[in-house]
Amino acid sequence: MSPETVSIARQNAAEASGDDKVVEGPLHGYHHETYVFPLADEAGRLHPGRWKCREPRDGLLWFDRRCFASEERLLTALGDRVPRVPGLVEVGGLRLMRFIEGTTLGARHPSGTEVPEALCRQITELFGKLAAIGPEAVTAERRCAAEDRPADGDSDGFLERLVHFTEHRVYRPNLDRFESLFAELGLTETSFKHLRAHVHGLARRPFCLLHADLHRENFIVDPVDRLWTIDWELAMVGDPLYDLATHLHLMRYPVPQARETAARWHTAVRAVRPGSVRGWADDLPPLLAYKRAQSVFTDVIRSALALESADPPPVLPLAVKLREILAAGARPLGLADVPAPRRVASALTRWHRVHGTGRDVR
Repeated sequence: MSPETVSIARQNAAEASGDDKVVEGPLHGYHHETYVFPLADEAGRLHPGRWKCREPRDGLLWFDRRCFASEERLLTALGDRVPRVPGLVEVGGLRLMRFIEGTTLGARHPSGTEVPEALCRQITELFGKLAAIGPEAVTAERRCAAEDRPADGDSDGFLERLVHFTEHRVYRPNLDRFESLFAELGLTETSFKHLRAHVHGLARRPFCLLHADLHRENFIVDPVDRLWTIDWELAMVGDPLYDLATHLHLMRYPVPQARETAARWHTAVRAVRPGSVRGWADDLPPLLAYKRAQSVFTDVIRSALALESADPPPVLPLAVKLREILAAGARPLGLADVPAPRRVASALTRWHRVHGTGRDVR
């Protein structure tokens, strides 16, 4: 690789490690270009483990709100209040995050399969620790606007700002390119009126720190079966029940284990802050409905863009998956008619011919 093509992340990794030959990467990952390496101090002594240096990839679409100035600053501010999160060290003005050795929970137990009891207990512990960290205890610098910080306990206001983000930062900014595809699938501005009506009326619950992205690839199981939580970029302060809803939506537990996980959450959070479970049984379904609706807009765009890749996937399997996502979000979005897979495939193909590369797709 010539000097002109070496990325900033690679340069930083080489400088921090002191030896470009020990740098591993870039690692697999969508949002970041990441490199891993051992790290020595000024006396040549190795820090325990390996460390990582990363930079956001260029040209990616981001579909989630970011509330803190940086993940590193948040983790520094948290200290030891949350168990098993990556440690940090500063080297030459760079904040480096420890690389957690192990395998992702998803690699061991793929989506749709049960998670072992010992790991479920650690997830439950995490929810309890997060519930104990109220807004006043979160000192890390935030980047979110004042209107995205509703008053403590205003669960309705919290969810409204998430709906607003989906409408004004995902749907509307992409209309120039995707409006025809959205419309063919029954998605218009009216969809958000249906969504707001469907999810309104949540009980008040005291806010706490949320990870907001607890899925199988953001849990690392180390060699002694300890569960580590990584990727805190989407963390926010808000309704504790939202973290459970997001977790259930993303984990795809078998139904019995999903129910058990919800019950475990209730027990752990009530023990820490009883008011945090107020109205939880009634409010979990609308929060799950929001997550399903949110997925519709992001997955329509991602499915269309998948046809732009150098090796585009077959259209019909892509359409079958997208149709399932549309069906899951149909009720909160007011979709009376969910198109069949072949109609979805035809809509994707037409979009590709007009707005994409125009080359043939399978």
